[in-house]
Amino acid sequence: MLLAASLLAAPFSADANATFAGRIVWRGLSPIVGGVSAIELADDGRSFIALSDRGSFWTGELQREGGTLTGISATGRNLYKEDGRVMNGDSEGLALAPDGSMYLSFERRARVLRYASPDAVPEGTGRAPQWRELRSNGALEALAIAPDGALYTVAEEPDADGLFTVYRRGGEGGPWRAALRLDRVGDFKMTGADFGPDGALYLLERQFSGFSFTSQVRRIDLSRMRQEIVLRTGAGTHGNLEGLAVWRDPQGKIRLTMVADNNFHPLQQTEIVEYRLD
Repeated sequence: MLLAASLLAAPFSADANATFAGRIVWRGLSPIVGGVSAIELADDGRSFIALSDRGSFWTGELQREGGTLTGISATGRNLYKEDGRVMNGDSEGLALAPDGSMYLSFERRARVLRYASPDAVPEGTGRAPQWRELRSNGALEALAIAPDGALYTVAEEPDADGLFTVYRRGGEGGPWRAALRLDRVGDFKMTGADFGPDGALYLLERQFSGFSFTSQVRRIDLSRMRQEIVLRTGAGTHGNLEGLAVWRDPQGKIRLTMVADNNFHPLQQTEIVEYRLD
């Protein structure tokens, strides 16, 4: 299925009400926790995997009391590049397939790789011709897998015309194709993506003012071609939120769990924050 559509004229609505639901700071030493750019959560909201922009990969559990975040336990390792050497950079997006394999998107050399397992040497999925035009530090930042197995990815920075192109690769394989184009909101850039239990595509976006970060989450109903902003934080409320996981809690509410990239900077933290959509 090729959407070949634009949401340029689709109005933004504000039907959802996001409520802050918790925050923890993640510290660790094996490997050093930093640069975390993506996170995926199991349906229980506890088990997770996370990825850094230097090829570090963690599995662990979020600890909760009454549904509220209280702590984290995790173990880490490094992934491999296509040539079998240890990865050391530019990994940004993460998506888990039903068969247990995982996909990663990359920035400096725009591509999406498939890992049969975390200790496997990855295989390529092809490249869209347009990816050659992407800036090396603004390429494929966000990655998500749809309920039908299709992959969606979008670059951090918009195209030359100021619009974001969302690329799709069908669950049966095949080439990457432009699926839809999105208008830019302010100076926000794309940092993360996930499909929620409602089947909608959620996009995490970030704006940097020079002193602090503002984040927002855009929800796109692909079946009706409608979009809405379901969360926008105040400037400086959180750090550099880059990873997004969307799930449904035991009360039936959709939760947005996000992780901040600390850029390996001593004044920034790797924080995990959570909001509930009411």
